[in-house]
Amino acid sequence: MSADDITDPDPQRQLHRRLARFNAVRLKPGSPRPQWREDLACEHEHRLLEGDFLEALRSQVQAAASASAGNADHFTGWFESLERTGPGQHHALFDWLALEATLPQMRWFLTQEAAGEAGFEDLLACTQVKLPPQPKLECARNFWDEMGHGKQSAMHGQMLEQMVRELDLHPAIDTTVWESLALANTMVALATTRRYAWHAIGALGVIELTAPGRVKQVAAGMRRLGLGGRARAYFDLHAALDVSHSRAWIREVIRPLVEADPACGQFIAEGALMRLTCGERCFARYSAELQRVEETAAC
Repeated sequence: MSADDITDPDPQRQLHRRLARFNAVRLKPGSPRPQWREDLACEHEHRLLEGDFLEALRSQVQAAASASAGNADHFTGWFESLERTGPGQHHALFDWLALEATLPQMRWFLTQEAAGEAGFEDLLACTQVKLPPQPKLECARNFWDEMGHGKQSAMHGQMLEQMVRELDLHPAIDTTVWESLALANTMVALATTRRYAWHAIGALGVIELTAPGRVKQVAAGMRRLGLGGRARAYFDLHAALDVSHSRAWIREVIRPLVEADPACGQFIAEGALMRLTCGERCFARYSAELQRVEETAAC
């Protein structure tokens, strides 16, 4: 924990900066250290903080998730309806980005989004461990798309990094709102913790379901502001590709899992709502911050 975190009066900001730093270190390839026992003790401390956060978030969505209960047809219908009625869906922020945001405002938004990106391909790789064959195969197909079908420049993560370089953005934990850090921390925690495997399935699936409309509006705003195709490529791609990914995820992953074990549906639903709730909080915070900047500029 940094000195700034210790004195930070905002406990959510303090928590999520701390977890973001922990995740940044623990997910990197490392080397054996003589202090491995101390490292494990530190990891245990952080995983307890992570678990407390996840369980608090779960408690906020459990009642709403229970509406998904039923057979596979009912569940998939409920899941698909999240695109229309889920938390944060069709938020006014995205119309504003498409039609009104200035270049500095768009750059700020994109910096926050880049800092909160957890790496979909890595989340997929962690989530697919020991899944049944049909869902595992769809994860593999999705992963291959994320990896650009073996071409480095077409890897989705590389395309996002290209945008960051093209626009000279500087995402960093200490300049990112805690809501964006919380979103990334949630996704990493769900994907790397096997007791939340079904939650990760729901969270990843709802990203595919709900992202296309948002990224299409972001791309439209970037185009309006004169940002070139190389900067927009990540958003242009996902506006189209995630539509087919969503259909396949529901057909090949969610439906078979719920058909085989209806009890897992509650957890898949919770994961989806946890991800959407984190997104909704981001959109509200982004809107508030951008409104504050706009008002300051007008004075």
